This record gives sequence, C-alpha cells and structure tokens, in this order.
Amino acid sequence: MSRQASRDTTQEVAVRRILHASGLRYRVNLPVPGMRRRTIDIAFTRARIAVFLDGCFWHGCPQHATRPKANAEWWRLKLEKNIARDRDTTLHLEGSGWTVLRFWEHESPEEVARRVTLAREQSSPSP
Repeated sequence: MSRQASRDTTQEVAVRRILHASGLRYRVNLPVPGMRRRTIDIAFTRARIAVFLDGCFWHGCPQHATRPKANAEWWRLKLEKNIARDRDTTLHLEGSGWTVLRFWEHESPEEVARRVTLAREQSSPSP
C-alpha cells in the first residue's frame, strides 16, 4: 500500500489540467489551516473553496468501497478512521467559512471541473 499515490493521482491531475486551461488558478496540497498533517487537494484561497478528490477504497465510497478479507478488523477500523477524519476536516473547514467540495475518484474529471468552476463563479462578488 505504500506505493499508493496520495497526491497527484490521475484524477487530480486531469481535474487540475481542465481548471487551469479554463483560466482558474489554485493552490495544490495546501495544509488545512489549524489541522496538522491534513491537506486540501485543490484550494482556492481567496474564495475559500476546498476541493477534495477522494479514492473509493480509502474514503469509503458507497458504490465502490471494498473491505479486505485478510486482517478484516484492522482494515475496518482503519477505513472508519479515514471516514471520520474526512468528516472532521470538512466540519473544521466549514466552521472556518470555507466551502468544501468532495468528489469520488470514479467521477469524470470534466464533471468535477464543471462543478468546481460553478462553485468558484458563485463565490465571486458580483460587479
């Protein structure tokens, strides 16, 4: 499992490429303010939008999550902690005035980028 990419996954890179091509600028792997060792995959700091692209296995996707049979109890606890940490991070950021967008790795990069762009446009002050 140590070879599993935790950043710059195929989906992250595809989404970032689409966002960048459309003229949006963002920060990558920004530390979550006030929370050690947690990062935001894509952050729009001025608009205070945090985008997370969660892997189906590691974050408990309701459609695609699987549970290993070997060492099942250890894995169950590990994955439940991941889900609880995600929830905690989301609540922390929302409490600090951030908009949090979470997407699954199986969602199309084009659709993710469209929804991120829409959220970014809605956060901009009107002229």
